[in-house]
Amino acid sequence: MSAPAALDAQLVRQRFDRAATQYGNAAVVQREVGNRLLERFDVMRIDPRVVLDVGCGPGTHTDALVKRFPNAQIVALDTSAAMLEKAAPAASGWLDRWSKKPRALGVCADMSRLPIAQGVVDVLWSNFSMQWGGDLPALFSQWSRAIRNDGVLMFTAPGPDTLKELRQTLAQIESPDLQRAHSFTDLHDLGDMLIHAGFADPVMDMEVITLEYNDTAALWRDLRDQAALSAIAARPRGLLTPRKFAALNAALDRSRDGNGKIRMSIEVIYGHAWKVPPKKTAEGHGIVRIDAIKRGPRQ
Repeated sequence: MSAPAALDAQLVRQRFDRAATQYGNAAVVQREVGNRLLERFDVMRIDPRVVLDVGCGPGTHTDALVKRFPNAQIVALDTSAAMLEKAAPAASGWLDRWSKKPRALGVCADMSRLPIAQGVVDVLWSNFSMQWGGDLPALFSQWSRAIRNDGVLMFTAPGPDTLKELRQTLAQIESPDLQRAHSFTDLHDLGDMLIHAGFADPVMDMEVITLEYNDTAALWRDLRDQAALSAIAARPRGLLTPRKFAALNAALDRSRDGNGKIRMSIEVIYGHAWKVPPKKTAEGHGIVRIDAIKRGPRQ
């Protein structure tokens, strides 16, 4: 398993701040896969008190979580203040403050360093955001800390075949060693990380969604409006030269399908896993719970 390249967290935040206005219209895949993930709650019997929407963006599904769980406190968390203002705007007047309409609480923070007390979250929801959270084993450990025992993690994430056509084309015009394009973690590796972080029997599946573009300009605009351009810390600091950029566009044009479209694959990973009580202490000692000890008959 090769880990994705480390990201420039400051650049990620700046990109999402700039994309806050356009993101809602551009994030077609994020909206659709989030809707499909919401449907998985239909077969779960849960009544959460606290639902944490991690990487909420402009609130793509925050309102849907408020409506589905009207008795829960919905907490919308994002590293981008501009995104958060759209997801959970601050109350602006006495009417907002006294309204009985359920509202989400906004928290601006890094998803890998949650300012959340241990074991208070019943549902942690993350839709197409964890790829921006840095080191995934550390991220899952942090999320596990925040989720109570028997709480659930619900997530979607891009898989390794996401934008494979763009990466393959880019590799034709410059060395892949330059780390200009992002890579993503395999479904099976995500499952192993979840188990190691204290989650039980992750349920994982995937699908591939194909996007079609009329021209390369539409592709670049889509990536920019989703803040999905390269944020790799070790990326080349210079842009592609005009000659290489023209070569990249020409190669993408040559890849058009029979209908004249430029196709891009998005591998979508869906997952959910339940938090279970730890079986060992941090020092490696076994934990035996009193309620699990069967008492013998009284003498």
